[in-house]
Amino acid sequence: MAILDYGVGNLFSLECALKKVGLNTVIISSPSQWKPVDALVLPGVGNFAAASQNLKPLKPEILNTVEEGVPLLGICLGMQLLFAESEESEGRGLSLFQGKNVRLPKFVKVPHMGWNTLSRVKQSDLLEGLQEEAFVYFVHSYYPNPLNEDIIVAKTTYGVPFASAITKKSLYGTQFHPEKSGETGTVILENFARIVKR
Repeated sequence: MAILDYGVGNLFSLECALKKVGLNTVIISSPSQWKPVDALVLPGVGNFAAASQNLKPLKPEILNTVEEGVPLLGICLGMQLLFAESEESEGRGLSLFQGKNVRLPKFVKVPHMGWNTLSRVKQSDLLEGLQEEAFVYFVHSYYPNPLNEDIIVAKTTYGVPFASAITKKSLYGTQFHPEKSGETGTVILENFARIVKR
């Protein structure tokens, strides 16, 4: 499987976490490195415009791979990039989901940083085996507001309830960081590994 490196975020902890659950990883940062893979992970911390600009060279390969049904997991900013746009700044995401990324309300401290609960709203292979109200780790100021609420599989409340995990076919997204979420995060990554190996 491939971790997409587009210059936003430290990939080391994510790579270690994925290897720990039995996934062989390669890091891809340019189209010349692209090769057929059985899964993609789109990590990211930072600004939507800069990230979408950096991602542009890889966009055709990502979209083709997704079209083939290859599982893709977007984490934090990587999940936001599955949508077309963000209130944070200009730039176009991958437009794999309809909707827009919006800012957390002004009456809460941003970024939302630290542990918060995950409330499942529907069944998802990605969240299988988690305890009710499991704790996960967040670092973000924006969150996706999907046009189609059917893709939301978990919500978290920080000022407002927001989509913290989404799923549709082979696409998965978490607004939190599974690689920093202890035992809960390990369960989620193990679930993703099972999805990849099906």
